[in-house]
Amino acid sequence: MKLYNLGKVPWQQSQLIYHALAYLGRESLVLVSPASPYVCVGYHQDVDHEVDLAFCRANNIPVFRREVGGGGVYLDGNQLFFQLVLRKGNPLVPASKEAFYRKFLKPVINVYRKIGIPAEYKPVNDIIVESRKISGTGVGEIGECIVLVGNLILDFNYKMMARVLNMPDEKFRDKVQKTIEANLSTIRRELGDSSADKWNDETLNSLMVDEFAKVLGRFSSCEKDTELEASADELALRMLDDEWLYRKGKRRKGRSVKISSDVTIYHKIHKAVGGLVRADFEISSGRFIRITISGDFFCYPEDAISRLESMLEGKQVSRVHEVLTDFYGNQKIETPGICIDDWKEILKK
Repeated sequence: MKLYNLGKVPWQQSQLIYHALAYLGRESLVLVSPASPYVCVGYHQDVDHEVDLAFCRANNIPVFRREVGGGGVYLDGNQLFFQLVLRKGNPLVPASKEAFYRKFLKPVINVYRKIGIPAEYKPVNDIIVESRKISGTGVGEIGECIVLVGNLILDFNYKMMARVLNMPDEKFRDKVQKTIEANLSTIRRELGDSSADKWNDETLNSLMVDEFAKVLGRFSSCEKDTELEASADELALRMLDDEWLYRKGKRRKGRSVKISSDVTIYHKIHKAVGGLVRADFEISSGRFIRITISGDFFCYPEDAISRLESMLEGKQVSRVHEVLTDFYGNQKIETPGICIDDWKEILKK
């Protein structure tokens, strides 16, 4: 198995390298980190919808679309990337994606544990410490290969992560930032400044090599050769072009930001007969958290929406119909032009 331990590289190379290796069919482990910040969006996303492009342009923050799914993320040199490229027919590759994650995230979990962080695997693709996510990971199929990408998070700029994403308003942006801070951790946050400082890039990458070797066998250290560089340069012509970046992905009404496998924040909009309804809420472990409802509709009595928010708070998403039935059945509530089906539409995941 080839090992490309590349250290800090120009930001675009931190993404192009694993794409190039996959298209060449080279089974490899890449350890790399970007020399400057950028935003990376998932293969299926609509970049206009997901990213505040005007802010990124004004602040010289590039945006890149990868050939791996998932959501948009702010990346910088405080994150050490691991990128595993395997042929689809390799006997080491499990049949299911969950089994793939479970097997190949184990080395990363072991590294976290070696430095004193009690990390655990949480299906489908999360590494957590207690309930906090501490690594972002994803799997994609590129060419004839399966690629696992992820990171060790030394530190994280929560404010910038919330700022580069496209948000409906500043209130929702603040909610996103606070939720990310509560649900995403880092090596520095878990160990404290003094302990975290001794775990530099070189030491952590050395531990990664040792742990991945237990699963993949011995590595052969390699430098980028002419063929690999030519492949990356050819991909750059396509993947750094506006036509690739602005290709239309999936767009939905409203906005959602996935924080971890258990936590997603939603901004939903629904036009009912009785007016426009907006709802901001978090779904955590299948329950509504911090829900706020607004819009240009009418309701009687005036405090009815506050009552609905209170009734939904902490309830399982699966109980929405039950809560709404109680809301209308027991409290003499009137919402002209807005019925239970309208509320179910805006409150669904």
